[in-house]
Amino acid sequence: MTYLEILFGLVLLVAGGDLLVRGSVALAKRFGLSELLIGLVLVGFGTSTPELMTSIFAASNGSAGIAVGNVVGSNIANILLILGLTALVFPIRVEPAALMRDGPANGLAVVALIGLALYGTVGFSAGLALLAALSAYLILTYRMEKGTNSPSAELHQSETELMPPIPAKRNFGLVTDFALALVGLVMILAGAHFLVSGAVSLAQAAGVSDAVIGVTIVAVGTSLPELVTSVIAALKRQTDIALGNILGSNLFNILGILGLTAVVTPLTIPPEIVRFDIWVLLAATAGLLWFAMSGWRISRREGAVMLAAYVAYTGLVLKNALG
Repeated sequence: MTYLEILFGLVLLVAGGDLLVRGSVALAKRFGLSELLIGLVLVGFGTSTPELMTSIFAASNGSAGIAVGNVVGSNIANILLILGLTALVFPIRVEPAALMRDGPANGLAVVALIGLALYGTVGFSAGLALLAALSAYLILTYRMEKGTNSPSAELHQSETELMPPIPAKRNFGLVTDFALALVGLVMILAGAHFLVSGAVSLAQAAGVSDAVIGVTIVAVGTSLPELVTSVIAALKRQTDIALGNILGSNLFNILGILGLTAVVTPLTIPPEIVRFDIWVLLAATAGLLWFAMSGWRISRREGAVMLAAYVAYTGLVLKNALG
């Protein structure tokens, strides 16, 4: 029953996330918002909504390990698992201008996360600071790219092409778009409830901490929207969008999701995440930037290395938890 609860929660999260993004993007286009703003904010935030709702729900129910582990584990999975798999499908092309802005921002976000983890808690003030940093990044990026045809602006604009609206009758288009977004949000809320409930039950049954389940099953499950988006981009030979999607998602995860969750419910960082997982995230982020800047592409061989690293990481987490 526990596994079915987790599976049902994941299905609701993935399907709900897709509906929310499609409905929101369609509404934004209907009201005349630019594709740059849609790609930068709505698509990035929308694909991270499953992580957001899961972390907030877990923290509110006293499962800080799942809340924090979800953010850290999702970022590790985004880099090593999703980008590794994407590079295997088709080598990832890197836009230097986009990477030189989003890459350092990701690095600084990880350093900030490590600082908070070593401090031991993420309180209300720290949460507000993270949200302020995300707002500053979005405003700065939008002002830099607005009205330009730079590669990074085209990347954010083209992200909207991966989220085509669901066809609807002309007279009911606005109602349909709003309904899709609303239904998607409700599905995400329900999915987060079932996923967190099942994850807590699984952790108790297996005799492991919430954090272990958070950085593995929950993290991979809530990263499925990014996986779908990245694989679609790879199949369309638009791998630069896949990289931009992951860099944007990782920023949203640390600054937005961890920040908003801490504002709602102050978080205590689990010791096992401080000892191991945050350093894996730092190494994964550094490795990603190294691969991306070496020839401005991520090859299939480098993708295989990233996937192997994720398998090794997951194996060590489970070994330490069960051994």
